Amino acid sequence: MLKVGYVGLGLMGKPIAKNILKTGFPLVVHNRSQSAVDELVSLGAKSAASPSEVASVVDVIFTNLPDSPDVELVVLGENGIIKGAHTGLICVDNSTIKPAIARKIADDLIKKGIEFLDAPVSGGEIGAQNGTLTIMVGGSEDALEKVRPVLNSIGKVITHIGASGAGQIAKAANQIMVAAQMVAMAELIMLAKKSGTDPKKVVEAISAGAAQCWALDHKPLRLFAGERKPGFKASMQYKDMNIVMETAREYGIPLPMTAVTTQLYAAMCAMGMEALDNSAVIGVIEKLAGIEL
Repeated sequence: MLKVGYVGLGLMGKPIAKNILKTGFPLVVHNRSQSAVDELVSLGAKSAASPSEVASVVDVIFTNLPDSPDVELVVLGENGIIKGAHTGLICVDNSTIKPAIARKIADDLIKKGIEFLDAPVSGGEIGAQNGTLTIMVGGSEDALEKVRPVLNSIGKVITHIGASGAGQIAKAANQIMVAAQMVAMAELIMLAKKSGTDPKKVVEAISAGAAQCWALDHKPLRLFAGERKPGFKASMQYKDMNIVMETAREYGIPLPMTAVTTQLYAAMCAMGMEALDNSAVIGVIEKLAGIEL
């Protein structure tokens, strides 16, 4: 059985690591915050003092970190994975980062005999907890097949998209749709509210028709109950939208609606709502409309 390492035990990483452990894989973990490590150790994992130490004792090492610079540091930095890695190690990154950075990391690692898979996930904290994530993979198909048993413990749909960076392109596309759904949901709810129509009834009606989507299936009940805690933080949604826009500029692709959506998340963060759920972008629409849900 593969020996697995996991670095980055945040909102998504911790439940993912728990599911890997539940499946029976020997697990070694490292995290900036010790409390998350202690929790995993109490469940049977072993701890390591650095990403380098994790890499030295496992067959496959996962990372799940906030942004591109964090992944570069953990993988290629002074105490990074590359320092403790051995030939044949496979590094799998579940973070959402720039496709260009994923390709750079893959190029640097392959020189050391290390395979790199960019494997961002979708499904949010609930998907991470339930082991039902969608996983988009860029990199070697052979490497993917070697780690597929581990991925099966955390996701229900695993798709090989293409070469290095392709997984991150797929995740960028995913985030375009997610953000658009959140903003559209906010607008339709506020349209109903300010016109004097019951937004709960409106959502109930349109969810059974052509407007049905993931956002309407999962978010309105929480919003109607006044629950705006993450979930998936607005600050991370904004970070992801900046990745989308930077990638679009790199390839010369106009994304006019996505640009507007990105600015709404910029406004949300500027208003002090960055730690709320990405569906709480409705707060920006509330301010513009002059009425609260």
